[in-house]
Parts: sequence; structure tokens; C-alpha cells
Amino acid sequence: MIRINSSLALLVLFFIAQQGTLLTAQEALQKQIRDIARDAQGKVSVACSLPGTALNCDVDALSHPPMQSVFKLPLAVAILHQVEQGKFSLDQPIRFRKEDLILPKPYSPLQDEYPNADVDVPLSRLLQLTVGLSDNTAADILLRIAGGPSVVSGYIASLHVKGFHLEDGERELHRDVEAQYRNWFEPEGAVHLLRTISDHSPLTAPDTSLLLGWMQPATPTGRLDGALPKGTIVAHKSGTSDVDNGVCHAFNDIGLVSLPDGRKLAIAVFITDSTADEATLRGVIARIGKAVYDAALRS
Repeated sequence: MIRINSSLALLVLFFIAQQGTLLTAQEALQKQIRDIARDAQGKVSVACSLPGTALNCDVDALSHPPMQSVFKLPLAVAILHQVEQGKFSLDQPIRFRKEDLILPKPYSPLQDEYPNADVDVPLSRLLQLTVGLSDNTAADILLRIAGGPSVVSGYIASLHVKGFHLEDGERELHRDVEAQYRNWFEPEGAVHLLRTISDHSPLTAPDTSLLLGWMQPATPTGRLDGALPKGTIVAHKSGTSDVDNGVCHAFNDIGLVSLPDGRKLAIAVFITDSTADEATLRGVIARIGKAVYDAALRS
């Protein structure tokens, strides 16, 4: 007959109870997210990560939602890597060519300022426009000088980030509705990229700081930052499609949320093929962000 030390037995029972509590908390959070997601009237996929905790908010985290402008974050990381490799410098003038114009014109402060193109623009400004203002024309210029979608995809894969698939730039996305479904990012992969930037960035500290600064827009988006406590720092990149026949193909946000103790919560929310209005979609992402934020504080 095997005798078990009473202290050890209590420790085992405590561990089992603790694991049960963690599992219950994860299931409760995932149920809360699914309940919120119903208002989106579409497909909602979510992932998150907070190192050192058992936080798990995964809902269809390995799905392939169209990312729209979310691709501009990995694009910027790839360009900054090329800067650090000596291919470019941040103050280097990049030619905005006539053939870079996208017509009919998409959202592009760059193209608003230079409707006839044929000007040189500092690389740092193209990056700030692309990440901070989601400028579509600036993004395509960066994609061109980077070497195209395959080069960007290859670099992101080299960071051991899985589930990122880029085929087309903004010109094609604005020409062909179906093209956006060829550009996808698994929520789990998006969170992995965010964690990489936050925890062990492949970029130098100054370039990482620049990138995170561009990811903090002066005007709140009302998405991941929409329901968090005032003053919470959110470095994020959103993505939005057009609405066709009442269907919004993509309404997304991925970002790093600073917790009061300094930890960084990574979260990705993708909404696909929704028939809800924009205000509702903003609210869904904001409420999911707040639910995960609250769970992170408890974890």
C-alpha cells in the first residue's frame, strides 16, 4: 500500500483546483467574447497573449480573415529591417512616381497633397503615413521598394511568425473585391508578431520605438482603444474594407495594450463578412478589448 504525505496530497489537490479555476476562467472569457461577437452579424476571430499568465481568449484563432490595412504593420517592420541592413536610410528620398498613383483615388493624404506625383518623399514620412494614417498609396510605394509581397512575407516568416499571407497591394485591393481574401492573417499569428515586436524586437530599440509611436494615432479609433480606461496606451493597426451590398468584408484591429503594471497585452480581433453598421462593429471590438483587458488584470 502506497502512503502519500499529507502535505503533498494537499499540494496536489490545490494544483488540481487551481487548474480547474484557470480553465473555468478561460471558458468564461471565451463565452463572453462569443456573446459580444453575435452583434457583429458576421465571423469574429480573436487571439491574445500575456506572458506569464494562462490568459486565453482564442476564438477561431487559426482562421484566415482578410486583413486589409493590418498588412501595413508587417510591411513597416520589413522596411525597417531593410533600413537596418543598409538598403535604405530613414531620411532617404523615395520617388513618388506617376505610376504609383492609384485611381480612382483611395484614402491617401499623400496623394491628396501631391495629386500629380513626381516628387521625392522621405522614407520616414512614407512609413509614418502608412502605419499612423493608413495611407494606401504610401503603403504601395513601400511595398514596391521592399521588393513586393513575397519579400515581405518571407521576412515575416523568418521571424517564426506563422499564418501571414500577403499577395496583393492596395491597388489590387481597390480593383478586385475578391483580392482582399487572398491577404489574410491568422489571429494567433498576428498576436505572435505583436509579441515579437514587444518582447524581443528584431529591430533596434530606436526603430522599435519609432514603430510603436506610429502605432499610437493621435485620434482614438474607437476599436481596441474604445472602452479602455482613460489614458491607457494602445499601439495598434486597424484594417477596414469597403461595404458592398450591405456587407463589410473586413473590420479589424490588432495591438499592444499597456496594463497599469507595465505589462503589454497583445490582442487581435478580426471581423469578416459582417452586415452590421460601422458603429456596431467599433463597439464589438471595443467590448472584446475591454473584456480581455479586464481578464488580463485578474490573471
